Amino acid sequence: MHTNEMELLVLNRRATLRCVELVCQARPEDLTRRTPCAAWDLGDLLAHMTVQHRGFAAAAAGNGAEFDWAPYGVGADYAEQYAAAAGEALRAFDEPGALDRPFALPEIPAAPSFSGAQAVRFHFIDAVVHGWDVARSLGLDYELPGDFAESAVGIALAVPGGAYRERPGAAFGPVRGSAGSAAGAASSLEVVLRALGRSPKWPDGTDES
Repeated sequence: MHTNEMELLVLNRRATLRCVELVCQARPEDLTRRTPCAAWDLGDLLAHMTVQHRGFAAAAAGNGAEFDWAPYGVGADYAEQYAAAAGEALRAFDEPGALDRPFALPEIPAAPSFSGAQAVRFHFIDAVVHGWDVARSLGLDYELPGDFAESAVGIALAVPGGAYRERPGAAFGPVRGSAGSAAGAASSLEVVLRALGRSPKWPDGTDES
């Protein structure tokens, strides 16, 4: 495995485990809270995040095209379900040879499949942005670690665009910013958020751009 892939796996693991920590702070009564994903409350978001981990695990095993990516709701053990699904994805990425095979990710229809390294990049940025979503829904602060910034910005700006990002319930909305560059953002986290359709001011305000 190339050194840069190993570094990416480490970043992805840290971002994913940070999500697990945040989800574990959600109480049952929090599941109806609004989130930065306008169509979803926190329960809906956790259902999406949980099935995404399982889908990435299936894709790592070569079964991404056959996997049912539709969220199926959360139960009373939502935190345990989420942690278990996150663990599945992390273990799948660590399997010898996993990153050498193509990953079918039907929810990103820009290509029939992606390289293993690209799939980990998508999983990492998912963890960063949805970690922010969960934190903001719970009224918690979220900081982007300094060593995440370069990778997170580069990946966010490279996430494929297209009509799929305008669909109801899409995890990432259209870019907020100038000419698709998220220009004018004050921090790396803001660049990432705007590139993936978030208002950094949520829920206290909306962007003018």
